[in-house]
Amino acid sequence: MMQVKTWLTISALALLGLSANNQAFASEVMTPEKLWEVKRVSPLGLNQAKTHVIYKVTIPSVENNDFDNKVYQVSIADGSTQLLENYQGVVVDKNLSPDGSKRLLHETVTLEKVLASDIHDSLDAANAYVFDDLDYRHWDTWNDGSYNHVFYQDLKTENKIDIMADQPFNTPLKPFGGDEDYIWGPESENIYYVSKKLQGTAYVTSTNTDIYRYNLASKKTTNLTADNPGYDKSPAFSSTGQLAFLRMDTPGYEADKNDIMIMQGKEFINLTAHWNGTVGSFKWSLDGEKIYFVAPTQGTIQLFQVNLPVSSRNLPTVMQLTSGQYDVNGIVGEVDGQLIITRNSMNAAKEIYRFDLEDKQMTALTEVNTAMYADLDLPTVKKRMVTTQDGQEMLVWVIYPPGFDADKKYPTLLYAQGGPQSPLSQFYSFRWNFQLMASQGYIIVAPNRRGMPGHGVAWNEAISKDWGGGAMQDYLDAIDDVAKESYVDKDRLGAIGASFGGYSVFYLAGHHEKRFKTFISHDGVFDFRSMYGTTEELFFVNHDLGGPYWDQDNAAAQKGYAEFNPSNFVANWDTPMLVIHGGKDYRVPIGQGIQAFQAAKLLGLKSRLLYFPEENHWVLNPQNGIVWQREFFRWLEETL
Repeated sequence: MMQVKTWLTISALALLGLSANNQAFASEVMTPEKLWEVKRVSPLGLNQAKTHVIYKVTIPSVENNDFDNKVYQVSIADGSTQLLENYQGVVVDKNLSPDGSKRLLHETVTLEKVLASDIHDSLDAANAYVFDDLDYRHWDTWNDGSYNHVFYQDLKTENKIDIMADQPFNTPLKPFGGDEDYIWGPESENIYYVSKKLQGTAYVTSTNTDIYRYNLASKKTTNLTADNPGYDKSPAFSSTGQLAFLRMDTPGYEADKNDIMIMQGKEFINLTAHWNGTVGSFKWSLDGEKIYFVAPTQGTIQLFQVNLPVSSRNLPTVMQLTSGQYDVNGIVGEVDGQLIITRNSMNAAKEIYRFDLEDKQMTALTEVNTAMYADLDLPTVKKRMVTTQDGQEMLVWVIYPPGFDADKKYPTLLYAQGGPQSPLSQFYSFRWNFQLMASQGYIIVAPNRRGMPGHGVAWNEAISKDWGGGAMQDYLDAIDDVAKESYVDKDRLGAIGASFGGYSVFYLAGHHEKRFKTFISHDGVFDFRSMYGTTEELFFVNHDLGGPYWDQDNAAAQKGYAEFNPSNFVANWDTPMLVIHGGKDYRVPIGQGIQAFQAAKLLGLKSRLLYFPEENHWVLNPQNGIVWQREFFRWLEETL
């Protein structure tokens, strides 16, 4: 673990994920209510003078069922903090052109008639949609014929120009894109933006986003990445005017190896092609001679550096800059040899730090939740290496309750991560919160099973078209290994998870051979056929499941639909099942949860359906979040 400068207070040590033994005076533990008092820190950027970090603190209110926001600035030099009443113009504005004459923005424009009230005269009260192609809904929203478009505004005349006029494509990309999807070129002559210029069926079966250059003088748009059929995203220019961006090569594969590309003349150079990892996000150095990035590695997310190459034949070594039991999950900027970053652990929500590039020391700049954690007994998080059935060494996080006593026996939960190719790192969730679960007296076993990034590209790719294969055995290997310990109550094991983790729970329910006493599945895939027929991003199921169920000539797909489909093994279910699902989850639609609940109930099993009509694949509403936690632990109390 990196050393922390000595001016950190004792209470701040909680942010480093230290065990309860280091908090001699703590007497309380984390509860669902306390978890929803944890404030959420989001950096907004550096101020113009680069002396302060501007950041937002989001404060949940369960009573009002909403969130409040306050904006602060913290001194990079000494950590002093001030509340800002008005921060407009304080933060460096990336959307202001380099010459200061124009500003970029995006707005919604309606280009197609989809609503029946728009199509049919005198039927203003009609409530219907008319679709002739796919892409009729995405994530949690139905397509209403509107698109995100990029504009630039002349600051003298205030005139706005739509650089994508009449094009039925989105920038920013839906559903999660923001103003990171468009930037100015160095000379204020060009605008660069990311878009997936496909429609209908082609749109939902492809990951082919490209980077486009729009010239203000000629109004001409050029596709810079037309040769790549996969993702091209996150364009950024260095201080010397060099373009970098992120690329995935494989079409239709959303979790492909993510590499950093740079443009030298007309040539693209892949800076990380030779590195056995996948990039999260990146930031240019101030001198334009290197790139910093964050990436998963060995059950954490760390900070890395790669220098610019002399040529495409002389690629530089990727250097890891940080290591420790925490996640470095974002880079805000660079100031005087220091990187401003964000960091969290399983025992501490995100805070802002500075990292000295020379002595590699890390210093906390914000301590928004330090006082709360100081009053709590915290769980202990340990890394455990487990040998899998096929001889692989698998990293497993084991989280022990506060005041853990090895002479006692504890109920133990196997946690199945979603994705399926999401890192199981030192994340801090406001739903799947290991700190909270362990604080209620449970040991948590969280394996970095195959399919997760951070353990090499081959391990990451091993999950595709093999959902019910190696990864499921990894889960069983992990829980069997930890269950050998005397402090694990082998008669009180449960399995829990969401998304692919929810699928894992449904699959294990038919194959666990009496290991588990209870199951909890949130937004899990239950039936491959109906999943293929109702999910909205078809490129995902085409790649991961192998394609449509009706393609009898596709051996990989047919194997998956036969051997890995949880609904095929429901007759083996013999264990209580809590099913949780969101009504606006269009990635794993509500029918998946309803089918599972109905099957469990008809089998005569103790089962329960927790349904959130207005939530999507996540649970974001404060009071719904409390309900989720209370029902989660109520179920465990009843069944484990």
